[in-house]
Amino acid sequence: MTKEAAGRARPGRTPVPAGRRARPRQAEVARLAGVSQATVSLVLSGRATATGRPISEETRKKVLDAAHSLGYVPDPAASRLAAARNNLLGVYSFTATFPTDVRHSYYPFLVGVEQEAAAQGYDIVLFTGSSSGGAGAAGAGALNRVRLADGCLFLGRHVPVDELHRLVADGFPVVHVGRRDEVEGLAWVGADYVSAGREVVTALTGLGHRRILLVREDDDAPASTDRERGFLDGLTASGLPAGPNAVVRCGDPRREVTADRVRAWFADGVTAFVAEETDTGAAWRALRSAVAEAGLSCPGQVSLALLGSPPPDLADGPVPMGFDIPRPALGAEAVRLLASRIGGGAVGSTLVACTFRPGATAGAPATP
Repeated sequence: MTKEAAGRARPGRTPVPAGRRARPRQAEVARLAGVSQATVSLVLSGRATATGRPISEETRKKVLDAAHSLGYVPDPAASRLAAARNNLLGVYSFTATFPTDVRHSYYPFLVGVEQEAAAQGYDIVLFTGSSSGGAGAAGAGALNRVRLADGCLFLGRHVPVDELHRLVADGFPVVHVGRRDEVEGLAWVGADYVSAGREVVTALTGLGHRRILLVREDDDAPASTDRERGFLDGLTASGLPAGPNAVVRCGDPRREVTADRVRAWFADGVTAFVAEETDTGAAWRALRSAVAEAGLSCPGQVSLALLGSPPPDLADGPVPMGFDIPRPALGAEAVRLLASRIGGGAVGSTLVACTFRPGATAGAPATP
């Protein structure tokens, strides 16, 4: 370093590379405006008083003119520390978050989250379950890193309930996207699967179907439970049997929903089959394949309906009767609820209505 360069370098401060200006500081703005640094801080933060006294318009103008002439830009890290917040919203997913196909079910949630977070003045930090065991995350502190944010949204059918309970008990703002009643004090935003499932069954019975079967995975996730409840409510409202024989639970739909079994159900009077949407779409895949292998036409001989949307790789096929989940709206509503929780708002829960989809896979049952 030359003597001239050394003279310009200040002790304890890294020299600025040639050609690049250092970020102006509030102290420099204060010197140029002829006011204290505290006054500069108050003006630039938008506050109206200094030690209880109003800041005059003349002083405010001096500070703003000085900041503009120096090209002053607030340091976001310093501003956030001063506010005791990071202005960050966490999003924690218990499933793969970076699918190769943007039609993946979690992508629309994230679109709604991003748009509403921007509107609320927050940045997003994304946490993925892959680094802590995903849905199997267990043990004290398994989710502690989300505390880097001011609050966190959680996505996923299966979650470590004990860890969520610990965050809630500590007063950390948490919102789950999807109904979760097992954690007391947990705020959540969910789709109204019960009403939507009932509407699908009502549409099928309106077409003349009197034996309708729900094929679902053997899973007690709230989303699956709500879909089944809506399905059974629809049968009851239509005066049809809603007992255990109306629902088939499968540990592995690919092995259990076979062409022979579908033929047997059809011979027993079943004319409409309903499947649930899950991350894998296993029940819907198995049902479609089995109906085709059984040689049954759809919707000629049997009708098919899906409580949700088809997997992305099956989206080019006939649009199934069912309902669409308002995923962007759910994500946006979850952000609004989380922002309220961060601001000290009460714990709440919200159900968002789904949209019925007539589709092309359902029609009147064939005349014997």
